[in-house]
Amino acid sequence: MERKKPDVDVIKDVLEAVLEAQPASSFTQSLLYQYQERGGLSKKQLEGLYHKAAKIKTIPASKLVTLEAIILKKPTRYKSALPPTEPLYKKDEGTGQILEAILTKYPQHKRILFFKSKYDNNEVLSATEMAELQKFSKLLQ
Repeated sequence: MERKKPDVDVIKDVLEAVLEAQPASSFTQSLLYQYQERGGLSKKQLEGLYHKAAKIKTIPASKLVTLEAIILKKPTRYKSALPPTEPLYKKDEGTGQILEAILTKYPQHKRILFFKSKYDNNEVLSATEMAELQKFSKLLQ
C-alpha cells in the first residue's frame, strides 16, 4: 500500500500518544509492537485502540477522526454458519424391506441375519451381497 504522505502515520501517532498517557498498558504495547513488526493492525485491534484513545483528552480530535475513517475503510469479516451435516450413509429402504420380508418367513436364516446386522450398523452392503440378497428375495416369490 502506497501512502500519499509517507511521513504522516496517524496510527503510529495515536499508539504512541496512548502509550505515553498509559505507559503500563500491555494492550497498547502489544499493538505498537505488532504495528512495527507487521506494518498494520486488524479492524478489531484498531477499534480497541480507538476506544482507548477516545478516553484520553490529550489526543487531537483530528487524529481520532482519521483513525475512525481508517477503521470504517477496512472490510468487516463475518463468520458464516456451519453447513448442515448429513449422515455419511443413508439406509436404503428397499433393502430393509427385503430383509424384513425374508426374516418374517425364515427368522433363523444366518446369512440374512448377517446382512440385517450390517444394515442395522449402517455398513454398506457390497455388490455381491446385494446380488445374493436379490437372489433370496426372488426365491421367496
